[in-house]
Amino acid sequence: MVDVGQKEISVREATASGRVETTADVLAALRAGTIPKGDVVAAARLAGIMAVKRTPDLIPLCHPIGISGADVELDLTADSHVVIQASVRTADRTGVEMEALTAVAAAGLTVIDMVKGTDPAASIEGIKVLTKTGGKTGDWVRPSDR
Repeated sequence: MVDVGQKEISVREATASGRVETTADVLAALRAGTIPKGDVVAAARLAGIMAVKRTPDLIPLCHPIGISGADVELDLTADSHVVIQASVRTADRTGVEMEALTAVAAAGLTVIDMVKGTDPAASIEGIKVLTKTGGKTGDWVRPSDR
């Protein structure tokens, strides 16, 4: 584990995104709230937030840090996929990129669990960090070509 004890505490934030590829019928059912397992958006959002808090338990060598905030949003406006975006904030000695990525992954897995009876081929795609702020290396934004 990297020693971060000498690093300065700073406000840090990271945003990650990904998507669950599915069918137009599943998207319509998500929008209508008619998925048999229940409220997919609420369950996925909660799963993502819970995952933020458990990241050091899931990812080896990931520091436990104090999380000051986490937002997980699901966008159902596309025709064939659910867009998931998570933003995580802290004031600590290390960043929250892994926490944001973990939130997106857990939210995506929850969507798949809840729609697999309707679409067993649903898949999680394109999980990536979009931005990060704070820390010694400063701000970073994903290049548009990646």
